[in-house]
Amino acid sequence: MKEQTSDPMGSFRQTNQSLCDAYTDIHKDSAAYDLAAFKAGQTTLSAIELEELAPEVDGKTMLHLQCHFGRDSMMWARMGAKVTGVDFSSKAIALARELNVELGLDCRFVEANVLDMTGALDEQFDIVFTSYGVLTWLDDLEAWARTVARHLKPGGVFYIVEFHPIGMMLNDASEGFGFDLPYFRTPEPHRFVNDGSYAGAFKDGETHPAYEWTHPMSEIVSALGAAGLQIEYLHEFDFSIYPMVPWLEGGGEEWHIPAGWPQLPLMFSIRATKS
Repeated sequence: MKEQTSDPMGSFRQTNQSLCDAYTDIHKDSAAYDLAAFKAGQTTLSAIELEELAPEVDGKTMLHLQCHFGRDSMMWARMGAKVTGVDFSSKAIALARELNVELGLDCRFVEANVLDMTGALDEQFDIVFTSYGVLTWLDDLEAWARTVARHLKPGGVFYIVEFHPIGMMLNDASEGFGFDLPYFRTPEPHRFVNDGSYAGAFKDGETHPAYEWTHPMSEIVSALGAAGLQIEYLHEFDFSIYPMVPWLEGGGEEWHIPAGWPQLPLMFSIRATKS
């Protein structure tokens, strides 16, 4: 269910924070997140970031923005990185800290809003990383990009792998190809009413509202450039790592738009550096 609304920005963020707390309750017990397999050592990282970023993380300090409850943060730590994860969900951060202790890892987890981490975190890192389903929660990409730049060491690498803005427009009904959302940002966020996440439903028929923002690729790239980062590459992919709409075809980590329909980018990655 989608509609447009207006409200003070702080209220939007507070609503989303409550939703992400509720998501943590679903995800920690879900098959999609499979904590048992994760604890046993199965990777949570996808082939794209394993190819594009993994070869350079060993021995590096890493800041993971919007880390949820830290599975990917802890995977990078298993690969030799010294990782700090940040998220604004208190439940997610509490679970991340619990898992970190249980697994005997050395990650640090900080509860903070990535748009303004003043007072929460002051260091700079060799790598700043973020991935999959992060940008739609942010109302101010320029503030986000300034956070990236502020916490990146000179010579450091920023890396994002994310669902493509065009992919996020796709119709999520079962009848097939079409668009639900605009490509360009609208003055107000899009309001959704969720009965769960892709990993499961809320208990007892609960619903939670959410506010999301569409960001065209030009806004993403321009925000990083305005923050002083140099783009090394922008890669676009014609598949999604999961069936983001029910009519995609495929399996595993490759879900495609069916043959005969326009083939559009569903994910992208960006690597940028700081002088």
